[in-house]
Amino acid sequence: MTDSDPLLGPPLDPASMRKQYRAAGLDETELADHPMEQFARWFVQAAAHGEALGGVYEPNAMVVSTADAEGRPSSRTVLLKQYDERGFVFFTNYESRKARELTENPHVSLLFPWHPVARQVVVTGTARRTGRDETAAYFRTRPHGSQLGAWASAQSSVVSSRDELDASYAELVARYPEGEQVPVPPHWGGFRVSPRAVEFWQGRENRLHDRLRYVVQEDGVWRVERLSP
Repeated sequence: MTDSDPLLGPPLDPASMRKQYRAAGLDETELADHPMEQFARWFVQAAAHGEALGGVYEPNAMVVSTADAEGRPSSRTVLLKQYDERGFVFFTNYESRKARELTENPHVSLLFPWHPVARQVVVTGTARRTGRDETAAYFRTRPHGSQLGAWASAQSSVVSSRDELDASYAELVARYPEGEQVPVPPHWGGFRVSPRAVEFWQGRENRLHDRLRYVVQEDGVWRVERLSP
């Protein structure tokens, strides 16, 4: 424990920070047959809760954890942009750290941390690049500034200053003014995460949380197992 900072006040003790979850439980009989259907249910509920004051902020925000060929992990928050029975899709620069690691090691974990509703969804699976047509279709839906940003930023590389980044963006604004079509960067696109296991976590009192996990079997059928909290 360090001394108090006169500007920040006394140090915070994380060991003393705790919340008592009082949410309703999660029972096996309530689950959908397929984990993506169950995810859709919870996602809609999280999004609806997010519309209320103090609700879930950006329910499509997920922590994407990858590892390189030597098993060294890294994590970052990314926005989910599509989901269906095939899995979860996000888009990124293919020269970024996450993309390089997924090329070396396609195993990936996703975490949706919906703290205001005391829920988490944890996904493990493998990632593959989406097709260029799918990437282009999504790119066209992005705001003009975000399209330019995909060109301006050499994601995960060292940049000398903020001024350099802003200058790169300004050059693109001049080249592609509002209303003019921006080409899809060849180094930018999507990844689809095909799940092998999906855990639905519901906070309960006394840390006796409900944890129900779908696991895919060799015949493609999903089984559900309860995990000890």
